[in-house]
Amino acid sequence: MTTHAPVLPVWRCGGCDAPWPCRTRQRELRAEFDEAPTCLALYMGAQLVRASEDLTSVPAGVLHQRFLGWLR
Repeated sequence: MTTHAPVLPVWRCGGCDAPWPCRTRQRELRAEFDEAPTCLALYMGAQLVRASEDLTSVPAGVLHQRFLGWLR
């Protein structure tokens, strides 16, 4: 179990207080979904939708980059 889980509704990392997903959690997720990158993209897309409901003042493009931009 990671300590780098999101703290809701602010979507900050519980392990390092960086915006979630932090760099550490990104590395962990890449390792967890190593054989299933499409599943990782779907998971992160779902997290983007959840976060957009809480982070209404953050521009959509910023959230997209934060949740999906690192998957490239």
